[in-house]
Amino acid sequence: MKKATVGAVVVGAAATVAVAALIVRHRMRKSSKWARARAILKEFEEKCGTPDAKLKQVADAMTVEMHAGLASEGGSKLKMLISYVDNLPTGDEEGVFYALDLGGTNFRVLRVQLGGKDGGIVHQEFAEASIPPNLMVGTSEALFDYIAAELAKFVAEEEERFHQPPGKQRELGFTFSFPIMQTSINSGTLIRWTKGFSIDDTVGQDVVAELTKAMQRKGIDMRVSALVNDTVGTLAGGRFSNKDVCIAVILGTGTNAAYVERAQAIPKWHGPLPKSGEMVINMEWGNFRSSHLPLTEYDHAMDTDSLNPGEQIFEKICSGMYLGEILRRVLLRMAEEAGIFGDEVPPKLKNQFILRTPEMSAMHHDTSSDLRVVGDKLKDILEISNTSLKTRRLVVELCNIVATRGARLAAAGVLGIVKKMGRDTPRESGQEKIVVAMDGGLYEHYTEYRKCLENTLVELLGEEMATSIVFEHANDGSGIGAALLAASNSLYVEDKS
Repeated sequence: MKKATVGAVVVGAAATVAVAALIVRHRMRKSSKWARARAILKEFEEKCGTPDAKLKQVADAMTVEMHAGLASEGGSKLKMLISYVDNLPTGDEEGVFYALDLGGTNFRVLRVQLGGKDGGIVHQEFAEASIPPNLMVGTSEALFDYIAAELAKFVAEEEERFHQPPGKQRELGFTFSFPIMQTSINSGTLIRWTKGFSIDDTVGQDVVAELTKAMQRKGIDMRVSALVNDTVGTLAGGRFSNKDVCIAVILGTGTNAAYVERAQAIPKWHGPLPKSGEMVINMEWGNFRSSHLPLTEYDHAMDTDSLNPGEQIFEKICSGMYLGEILRRVLLRMAEEAGIFGDEVPPKLKNQFILRTPEMSAMHHDTSSDLRVVGDKLKDILEISNTSLKTRRLVVELCNIVATRGARLAAAGVLGIVKKMGRDTPRESGQEKIVVAMDGGLYEHYTEYRKCLENTLVELLGEEMATSIVFEHANDGSGIGAALLAASNSLYVEDKS
């Protein structure tokens, strides 16, 4: 009996030692996996670094590219398009004006009533419609007839107080968010369709002429007085309410900027100098690139997999379309190499663009003690359940790295514009305000991103200049901004003097 008992004790002890060894090994494996995850995060954070010195190099590179783009067509990755907007709204505009905003598969028709000096926007109203898929690939005539029919319906239903006096045509600002070569304030030829449109017979045509013919076919007596890019519209909308607005930036799905340039500083402008001496430039800054941009292997891979490899590099690290996708790629690497979500890589995590920036923003802003929002998002979107608090914290850290890099680079871009305008140092005549009109869902809804962008620019400009820079949210540049440009470029504008 004694021998059996001793044997059992020995076996039991051996089993206990084996189990303990397994636990130790499991813990070591877990801690080495965790160390791998931390190493991936640390390397990513270092590659995404945006110290002030680097941001100043990016800003200087932006200024250099702006000069090159203004000197000649194709002289830079920045197109620096001449908008033909040389008289922005003053705030004195009066009357009823319309806007047509064709930004993609949806379009809007707007009516804005302006009250003249100090009157502001008295009344605004809009109707929205979506474009049937068959018209996106049909003929030019069919598309513009459909748009004109919706415009006719909107006008037919308006109250009498909005009717124009006899002999006065209604005037419209047309926001057309596709690549065009602008030829005057109210004409421009389509370079190519994007966003799922493919109508061959519109390419190379003047889109204002196409719309005008369709309006005539539908019996609408309306004149297109401004063809507008949405960023230029944002600048106009901002200027209407604040005379010091001189830069507009859109940070949404994509990103772009426009600013007011001295006409004499545009070597590629060969027309007569405008009376105002100024010209709004549509930078198309999403296409900016520089060796100073902090790009990682995840950015390079995402660019290679994109529809436009090598293009829109600045946009791909700053804007809403891509931030969530960068986050997904880093999480996938951590899942594969460090098993942060268990032994199996979650299948959904392999789907490109499944993690959208609004979800990333929600996780980044999670203030609950157990990071419940992060847990819920991972479960709902990626079908990853039972994540540990440690893993959730890691996800928030990654959100912060991705958003911080994007916001700080956007701030460096604005600094580049401020430098180009010669407004980055105090003026002897006293400090004038530099007001930046901002729009776009990323800026509006991603609070951490917005705060980081604004604080970074103040930091880069230095204490003396910090008080002179102001950010204003200018809502709906593509709609109201276009109507305001129709007003400031009205045929009847001289009648008021």
